[in-house]
Amino acid sequence: MKAVLLFLGGVGFQEILLIGIFVLVFFGAKKIPEFMKGLGKGVREFKDAMSDVKKEVEEGGKPASRIDDGK
Repeated sequence: MKAVLLFLGGVGFQEILLIGIFVLVFFGAKKIPEFMKGLGKGVREFKDAMSDVKKEVEEGGKPASRIDDGK
């Protein structure tokens, strides 16, 4: 909860309520679930990409195994 408060900074309840009303009016009640679903997918894909990059960086630090060509 403390991380959320740090993220929001000086944004109070009234500002959040105003933003919520604006989003409801602008997008409509039917579009909000679709928007949130798309947002969730985007966040999930971003996290997957970050873990892939982290894995590649960790593997890049390891010495490559030699391939014995039979000579």
